[in-house]
Amino acid sequence: MRVLAALSGGVDSAVAAARAVDAGHDVVGVHMALSRNRAQHRTGSRGCCSIEDAGDARRAADVLGIPYYVWDLSERFEDTVIADFLSEYAAGRTPNPCVRCNEHIKFEALLDKALALGFDAVCTGHYARVERPAGGAPQLHRARDAAKDQSYVLAVMGPERLARSMFPLGDVASKDDVRAEAAARGLSVSAKPDSYDICFVADGDTQGFLRERLGARPGDVVDTTGAVVGSHDGAYAYTVGQRKGLALGRPAPDGKPRYVLSIEPVSNTVVVGPAEALRVGGIRGDAAVWLERPAGDDWFSCAVQVRAHGEAVPARARALGDLGDEVEVRLDDDEPGLQGVAPGQSLVLYSGTRVLGQATVSGSTPAGSA
Repeated sequence: MRVLAALSGGVDSAVAAARAVDAGHDVVGVHMALSRNRAQHRTGSRGCCSIEDAGDARRAADVLGIPYYVWDLSERFEDTVIADFLSEYAAGRTPNPCVRCNEHIKFEALLDKALALGFDAVCTGHYARVERPAGGAPQLHRARDAAKDQSYVLAVMGPERLARSMFPLGDVASKDDVRAEAAARGLSVSAKPDSYDICFVADGDTQGFLRERLGARPGDVVDTTGAVVGSHDGAYAYTVGQRKGLALGRPAPDGKPRYVLSIEPVSNTVVVGPAEALRVGGIRGDAAVWLERPAGDDWFSCAVQVRAHGEAVPARARALGDLGDEVEVRLDDDEPGLQGVAPGQSLVLYSGTRVLGQATVSGSTPAGSA
């Protein structure tokens, strides 16, 4: 097959491309330039897609003996991923930019362009497994290394794009094994630190980034009775479940810590309350993408995960609407449940290790209210 290998400049994508070469595929490497600031530099393990990363990707391609190109997707990235990030926070929601990047950049812009150029598939360094049963549709499964599993952020890609995707690292036992393989292959990125946080906020100051883009928007912090207990410079700087950095002027009557329960963009208020108020018993989601859509609107058993590195908890779910584009989830009554579920988060449904589908959280109901 003709395979386009996405080379981020990190060790994972380099080893994934090397494995695609070993498998006998005709591989071409491409680095996606996502930043409009050509002087952007990586800060330690923060950020990615910097000019240093582009150089590392080129050197990896040279070692592997494959052609290498740089595609400028910075305008697309700004207009989709960053624009969505800003609008979601401004609307009082908590987005996952990695999910949006996989949706709009890696498995939309990149894959669609690759197919238009005659490639058969795109190869990336994500930790996930694609199983292809005889006579059936491809299935997305968790990676062997649970600590590195990235199936959560890949669930949004849908069955058509999954069929054209390769994740050669899905079966590795650990990241240490990937680094050892890179070193044995002579890849200079073998000891390069992993990137963390949000790639376009290289200094890690998400609140500062939002403040610069959205401006100051002072408002009140209130408790569940509506009493003002503090103030803020922008509700976008808060997320459901947050405890630190609230700077409340009035302590709770019982002296216990308070947490962000909701963000109300219309009134520009942040609502705080006790930890027990964060527990949810049900979740609603929209814009659903199914890898295996259930028949009808019957309830089915599954596990639900709402954070990239969160725990999947037992639940029942059903698809709603003529297109099944809405999801309703009820957590099992005898489970501790989930806390601090925020609108805008990704809701991913699993059956064992297999991903069934994904939706964007639109709301939730408190535990015990069903």
